[in-house]
Amino acid sequence: MKTPSHAIINLAILGKPKLPQFNLIIAIGGIFPDIPIFLFYFWAKYVARLPEATIWSQAYYDPLVQNIVALFHSIPLAAIGWLIAYYFGWPNVQILFISMILHSLGDLPVHNDDAHRHFYPFSNYRFISPFSYWDRNHYGSIVSLIEMLLVLLSTYRVFGFVNFYIGKVLLILVNVFYLIGAVSFYLRSLVSRS
Repeated sequence: MKTPSHAIINLAILGKPKLPQFNLIIAIGGIFPDIPIFLFYFWAKYVARLPEATIWSQAYYDPLVQNIVALFHSIPLAAIGWLIAYYFGWPNVQILFISMILHSLGDLPVHNDDAHRHFYPFSNYRFISPFSYWDRNHYGSIVSLIEMLLVLLSTYRVFGFVNFYIGKVLLILVNVFYLIGAVSFYLRSLVSRS
């Protein structure tokens, strides 16, 4: 799934109107597993100045990069983090780890050849889904449409209990961005059929 989708869908699942103080933590937990990927991309593109094709076909699959990405997407490590936070009575940290787990569970069914090792460091197993959130060869168009609809429904659910204007603006911007992408994809597919 796209990173903003994780934050919005996690808010819809975990957020509660009576507990708005957890909204930011939920959103952070929804995006936190992907932070190493963004940092890697920034380094590869702007520091190492690698071509886009090299970034995603070679550099991203470097063992160090893959281990860091696996560490942040690890369901068992997040569960251990949750247990520690539960033991010490840290509700914010508990929510953060639960949101991270939801992120990884959301990724499991929509990653094909770019699947993460969600059980690292206890296993190097990768669930290779027949579906992809981006690859048209693995139903990426359909998965993206479903993801966009889930984000729209989730936004409808959470919009009322997101108390900060910047949060509301971000929700709207993500939905507009997804809508523009869907319209653009539809128009390109019409042109390619002609």
